[in-house]
Amino acid sequence: METYLKDIIDLKQFALAETDFRSDCRDILEDSGCLILKNFLKPQAVKLIRKEALLNQYLAYYCIQEHNVYLTTKDMDYEDNHPRNRNLKSSKGCITDDQVPTESLLRTLYDSLEFRNFLCAVLGEDALYEYADPLSSINIHYASGGQELAWHFDNSSFAITLLLQQADRGGDFQYLRNMRYTSKGDLDFESTRQVLDGKREPQNLRMEPGTLVLFRGQESIHRVTPVKGEKTRILAVLAYNSKPGMELSEEARMTFFGRLGNEQQPTLSGAP
Repeated sequence: METYLKDIIDLKQFALAETDFRSDCRDILEDSGCLILKNFLKPQAVKLIRKEALLNQYLAYYCIQEHNVYLTTKDMDYEDNHPRNRNLKSSKGCITDDQVPTESLLRTLYDSLEFRNFLCAVLGEDALYEYADPLSSINIHYASGGQELAWHFDNSSFAITLLLQQADRGGDFQYLRNMRYTSKGDLDFESTRQVLDGKREPQNLRMEPGTLVLFRGQESIHRVTPVKGEKTRILAVLAYNSKPGMELSEEARMTFFGRLGNEQQPTLSGAP
């Protein structure tokens, strides 16, 4: 059965095409670095997408990644315990775009021109394009007990996420703004050291399922706290590029997904 954007979002509450709503959202994002739209997905849409994610969780690639906050290789000019090199660990499971069913509501939302135009207006982008590789456009992340996303800065200028299921405890999104100034070449190591040593109080967000978040993470250090309890935290990541034909490198795909994307996939389970 064909689905439409109005089946996924309450377009009266979230008037994506209206100039005033777009302007308000952009102002919030620019002022705080984080736009949070609670109940963005209709309850039935959350239920269906979550069911689909749980049905396909067996496909997830789980990995533990060791990294520094800058997601770069070690710099021998600094000591191991310096913020530039301090070793952190992140762990999660992930299913990729080619593992999301064709009829998924997530795909309807991702492909929607109205939604994409809204994102362009809020993010200040001329256009947004899907990834050229078959893995990177829509991802679903799973974090079970003990898993976390450690402190880091993003390489991309924005991130778009939808929470599908919250953990019993933990799994909170935390961030601090203006912790480096890449355009000036200022990494502000001392502020980052204070965060890593637990001496700076972050903004703490405990979101509910159905929440859309637009986040600027290049200058804002952020993490997801360790998940506690039996319930898995499930998050959908909607990834776009400002230029067509872009793809994640083969090295990055192997690191994050464990494969390149040219393999035969098993039959996927949609949520009726």
